[in-house]
Parts: sequence; C-alpha cells; structure tokens
Amino acid sequence: MDKISGDRRNKRRYDVRLGVHYRVAQKWVMARSGSATTCEMSTDGLSFRSRKPLPVGSHIEMVIDWPAKYGGVYPIDLQATGFVIRSERGRTAVRVTSRKFRVIAQPAQVLRVSA
Repeated sequence: MDKISGDRRNKRRYDVRLGVHYRVAQKWVMARSGSATTCEMSTDGLSFRSRKPLPVGSHIEMVIDWPAKYGGVYPIDLQATGFVIRSERGRTAVRVTSRKFRVIAQPAQVLRVSA
C-alpha cells in the first residue's frame, strides 16, 4: 500500500529477515520475553512474527541480530525500544522510539609465542 491508498506509514519499509529477541513490559503484568524473526523494518518501526499476540500499548525492548560486523570483525546488534501498536494473526507491529547499535564482544586475542 502507499499513501494514496490509505497507508499511514511515512517511512520506507524494507523486507528484512533478522532474528529478534524481545521483552514486553506492562503495568501489573509479569514481563514476557521471546524470540522472533523480523518481517519489515523502517527507521521508526518494525514488524515481526510472534507465536502469541502481544499486548497493544505495552513497552517492548528488542535486540536485533545485525548482519554486518564492525570493522569486519566485531559482531553487532541493534538495541531498540518502543511500543506495540498492533498484534494480530501472528504478526506484531512496533513503533520504535529509541535505537542504538552495540558491538557485542571483542574477538579473542591471538597469543603470540616467541621463539
């Protein structure tokens, strides 16, 4: 859909399949967590497949497995937070309110043996 046919989204969406780990928090309810696969991403939102619907309006924290590496060596993930805006038929949509890339770990140092 585009703006002419009624789509309210302003940012370009990309079909991207990446692993996402999430944690949903809602007042008075125990936090839920799980893993999923993204369907679409833009600068201010994303959607992913989930087994069970997530509560609309709840705060969500996500860690997305990013395919690139920092310096070609260090793994990266994308940490994002936002709010669930829609969750139906196995698909959840999130309005992203913050995001940042994080270098996951330092590679093991190479031991040098002097002869």
